[in-house]
Amino acid sequence: MKYFILLFMFSFLFSKNELSAQHKSIYDFKVESLEGGEIDFAKFKGKKILIVNTASKCGLTPQYEGLEKLHEQFGEELIIVGFPANNFMKQEPGTDKEIASFCQKNYGVSFLMASKISVKGKNQHPIYTWLTQKRYNNFKDNKVKWNFQKYLIDEEGNLIAVISPSTKPQSDKIIKLL
Repeated sequence: MKYFILLFMFSFLFSKNELSAQHKSIYDFKVESLEGGEIDFAKFKGKKILIVNTASKCGLTPQYEGLEKLHEQFGEELIIVGFPANNFMKQEPGTDKEIASFCQKNYGVSFLMASKISVKGKNQHPIYTWLTQKRYNNFKDNKVKWNFQKYLIDEEGNLIAVISPSTKPQSDKIIKLL
């Protein structure tokens, strides 16, 4: 009986949003793509990566346009990965298929989009645990404040900036970091 209690306590301590030893670097992550398949961050070594949590029914949703322009402007030098999330006022209620259709129809999104995840709370996806906790990202602790918060990772896989949701993708602040 003691064995089962210890096993239960151990499994409780290591919930599914806790990072495993295999997630020491951003390059260790693989996530499901919005349209099926996999996004393997190991393929982005040597390039900057901009990670953005997105939502289709948010006042900041027009930032999709600016993200697409960045994608076009910087091409393969900058990898943009959008992560649809329904964490803020239920502003991303759709399915992956509905989100993909919305992004293409309204903003011509051609940058990478991951499958819908949770970016905060008890169901936080491990990649966002890595992005928000200094013990993993070696940069700083932070919280996802709202939709369209941006995380910039340099060519060596280091988190180098956490950018406010209200900062537009083509702002001088972001362009200078690229």
